[in-house]
Amino acid sequence: MNEGMDGKEACEYEQIVHACQRLSRARTRGEAGILMAREISSFSLFDLSVIMGRARYEVHRLPPPYRKVAAPYLLGQIADAHHELLSLCTQGYFSRLTQLIRERDAYVSYCAMVPRGCFASEPGREYLPQFHSAKHRLFFYILAGFSMFVMEKPGHPVGTPFPGGLRVREENGRYYCPVRDKQKDVFFAICNFCPALQDNE
Repeated sequence: MNEGMDGKEACEYEQIVHACQRLSRARTRGEAGILMAREISSFSLFDLSVIMGRARYEVHRLPPPYRKVAAPYLLGQIADAHHELLSLCTQGYFSRLTQLIRERDAYVSYCAMVPRGCFASEPGREYLPQFHSAKHRLFFYILAGFSMFVMEKPGHPVGTPFPGGLRVREENGRYYCPVRDKQKDVFFAICNFCPALQDNE
């Protein structure tokens, strides 16, 4: 895919491909957690500042009524998952998590999709384009993968609201999302790999 990329982009693409290849070797949920924590730990404090700055900017652009209810979930989806991933790794939780990845074919497909997904945006239209790095999108993908394949939870946290008043919900140990099947034509959407079921209620 690196045809037409400049030198910096091609280098980043190769780095992302190699990171995803490392992640794809995991067989158990614990192995995936350890590998994900290792990749996430490679991001600098400056990277984290830019990533969270972009996330806050995107949330701020939402219509005020929706922004008020959605902001804690949309920002928490990043900050909380980041904290949980590193904390569980530090506590040794992943070394005890020996269950096989439940949907390993989907996991491997997810890892294969991520490099292209990281380059699916237009850098010039991003907040702080001068600090743009496709690796920042890798950060989001790793955290979403952690939620979906290691913790076996939806990519968007339970309670996340969507326009129209619908939310991601849990019922009897199953997760339901009102937009689960709405992104099938978007190859880089995490919804296509989410363990939540389409909520038709």
